[in-house]
Amino acid sequence: MELLKELYEVITDRIVRKPPESYTAYIVSRGDRYVARKLVEEALEVALASISETRDRVVYEAADLIYHLLVLLALNGITLDDVYEELRRRRR
Repeated sequence: MELLKELYEVITDRIVRKPPESYTAYIVSRGDRYVARKLVEEALEVALASISETRDRVVYEAADLIYHLLVLLALNGITLDDVYEELRRRRR
């Protein structure tokens, strides 16, 4: 979980600082809808990979999906703690 928190912090930093070489800054500059479309695209790629590709490819696509989800969360001011709390609530 520490790695996810670290990645989330890097993402939020890049959203704020907007370094020109940053992919995060680039996709965020394209707007919320673009980021949402990227998330859907990555989810589809994970699903398709799970059906017809190797385990390594599924892992690769899953990492892309998690990254894009974290960008979407950060753009909406939703923290990992918010998500963890919801998961804890559902577990009760």
